Amino acid sequence: MDEALWALGRATGAIGLLLMTGSVVLGILTRSGRPAAGLPRFGVAVLHRNVGVLATVFIGIHVVSLLFDPYAQLDLLDLVVPFLADYRPFWLGLGTVALDLAIAVTVTALLRNRIGPRGFKAVHWSAYALWPIAVAHGIGSGTDALTPWMLALTGMCIAAVVTALTWRVSARFRRPGAASSRPSPTSAPTTSPTLIGGPR
Repeated sequence: MDEALWALGRATGAIGLLLMTGSVVLGILTRSGRPAAGLPRFGVAVLHRNVGVLATVFIGIHVVSLLFDPYAQLDLLDLVVPFLADYRPFWLGLGTVALDLAIAVTVTALLRNRIGPRGFKAVHWSAYALWPIAVAHGIGSGTDALTPWMLALTGMCIAAVVTALTWRVSARFRRPGAASSRPSPTSAPTTSPTLIGGPR
């Protein structure tokens, strides 16, 4: 049973990283205000939201499985307050910080219409901190972190985000009038919550 929980925690952590990376990349594409990969802007936004939801689900499974795994030696306080765990406290603490940020992003996304676009964006920007913290957590605390397959997966995730950011910045400089073509901040916000991947 213990080995099954440990395997579940490792697998869901890796899948959560992939999905979180996908959500961040889609969030960057959504923020550009242009269609991408053959999808219109609203299609990219919907996909971003759905991938973010899946990422949150897998992160939740990852955390709960490790909470019941005696090898990880976590308790409920470790899931909220970082850097207190007995096992690799710094690296697991980064995971706690990422979890806290993910909860904040998710809650504000669900309450977007109540807190308004300004409050939503202020918290949602933390997704750009959430992702590298989660990557560092995986590298430092994952038992598979230095295996070839996990190194390749982590490298692909980093390359994907760097490529998306580079495309976003270069596209802005290529199109000096792009900023003026974006929707007005006073336009009605979508009612669909956006979870992980930066403000829209």
